[in-house]
Amino acid sequence: MKQFEYEITKHSAERFSQMVYFCTEKAECKYDQLPSNQMEILRDILNEKGSEGWELIQLFFGKDGVVVFWKREI
Repeated sequence: MKQFEYEITKHSAERFSQMVYFCTEKAECKYDQLPSNQMEILRDILNEKGSEGWELIQLFFGKDGVVVFWKREI
């Protein structure tokens, strides 16, 4: 049976100051403003953890920043 370890990382809203994520009344979620430098920050976070063997499980955007859940096989 495979075993996994998990990690949760937080990334400050200061790093994502121009990224706006919202959901409509129909539960359709999308980005309203998405400057390329903000996407590069997110891409760099994903690539850094991915190179360490971590797999993205979920990420949440909130007013205080982004919380990311990771797992990797042990």
